[in-house]
Amino acid sequence: MKSYTKYLTFNTKNRRELVKITQDVEKAVRESGVKEGLCLVSAMHLTASVIIQDDEEGLHEDIWNWLENLAPFKEDYKHHRTGEDNADAHLKNLLTHLQVVLPITNGKLDLGPWQEIFYAEYDGQRPKRVIIKIIGI
Repeated sequence: MKSYTKYLTFNTKNRRELVKITQDVEKAVRESGVKEGLCLVSAMHLTASVIIQDDEEGLHEDIWNWLENLAPFKEDYKHHRTGEDNADAHLKNLLTHLQVVLPITNGKLDLGPWQEIFYAEYDGQRPKRVIIKIIGI
């Protein structure tokens, strides 16, 4: 059994941003030498997510609109009493999840034809990390 860990760091220009990381994760799989196994990709912050989705701009706009409808940015969240202003980012994370687990087959990510991996930032403009943890044979 092999294991491999890699960290990605992001400091997005915008507070909310979608960053395609498929190639970074594919590179980590190659570096790991794992031929058959699993790859965990996890945001290390509760105001971000890792999602699998189509890389289509209209869909990305739909996702942002959907998230903003369900967890809008507003000032009256109780969490803001702590001095923070990112309660909506925490709620968006709950909707989209923190992490994904992906299969590795024959030394490659086993993604569907339109599946891409994205880091979804909901409270950016400061350093944030993603962990890639690969296990297998």
